[in-house]
Amino acid sequence: MKFKAFLTDNGVNLLEKRFVPSLDKIGRICHMYLTRDHVFLLHNLLNSDGIQSIAQFRKEALFEEYRISSQNDDCIAFTIDLGLLHRALRSSLSIAGGERRQIKLVKKLSAGCTNQPMPFLTFETKGYKSALIQDVPISKPLSRTDVLELQASLDTTQDLPQTLVQVPDLNQFQHQVDRLKHIGDLLDVSITQYGDLHLHVSTTLATVGTEFRKLRILGVQANIPDGSEGLSARTRTEQAIQRGEALSVQVSIKHFLKSLQCHLTKPNAAFYGIAPQGACLTAIFQFFIPGTQQTDRSISLHCRLPVLDTGSG
Repeated sequence: MKFKAFLTDNGVNLLEKRFVPSLDKIGRICHMYLTRDHVFLLHNLLNSDGIQSIAQFRKEALFEEYRISSQNDDCIAFTIDLGLLHRALRSSLSIAGGERRQIKLVKKLSAGCTNQPMPFLTFETKGYKSALIQDVPISKPLSRTDVLELQASLDTTQDLPQTLVQVPDLNQFQHQVDRLKHIGDLLDVSITQYGDLHLHVSTTLATVGTEFRKLRILGVQANIPDGSEGLSARTRTEQAIQRGEALSVQVSIKHFLKSLQCHLTKPNAAFYGIAPQGACLTAIFQFFIPGTQQTDRSISLHCRLPVLDTGSG
């Protein structure tokens, strides 16, 4: 089992300044999954405990001279502490003239250990007058069975909701949701095929909500029914659900706020949708090729929020 590559400047910036600190807010420990062509950072794919996040990079987006081999069809997966990974990336930037940043899998004896070598993800940064070697401890690489299970779970996360709506400015959107968290812990989310996103929190004492209307839609959409303009948001949503033109689910507001932490990755657009039968709430973040309005296919990020209650089928 071998892995060695050299981080590009773009790769360091993507990881150190954007993706790793953002994903660290979702969960400190995640899986790093390396294949022949892609690198993944994954939360909670082997269990249903919490929000799932899937960050995917083509190897060219992060590395050059990328080499990997294993008996698991050249796939390697392990868990890693994102805080330690972030610190290693940040330290590599401190080397003056650091142009060669090698990253590789190694086994070595840890300090104070005289028994069995432990696995590390090692960073070697060479500058003009100095060099830095940093060992980030990782878990024992996953077995073939676990890698296959991880890949199968990853495959199931690729299905998109039939209707996605683009949320407004993420900072403003986060501010709106922040207000709701003081009311209760459970958030009801409804999305219609007319481009409406309705959020509300209910308690025995109060119901507070916010609505965004006529948002940009990707996927299945429907025409706004006549005579609905004068109705309340709840009534319009209930009628849309009855017509099969909306879905509603209940999620943890903490999970929802964690998904919004992905704004630290600096996406150009964000979309929310509800999977068929209300299986999960999905947040998809879109990135453009710098200086264009074209989607950057080399990087992607989406989250799946577990549903506490399905408000509609």
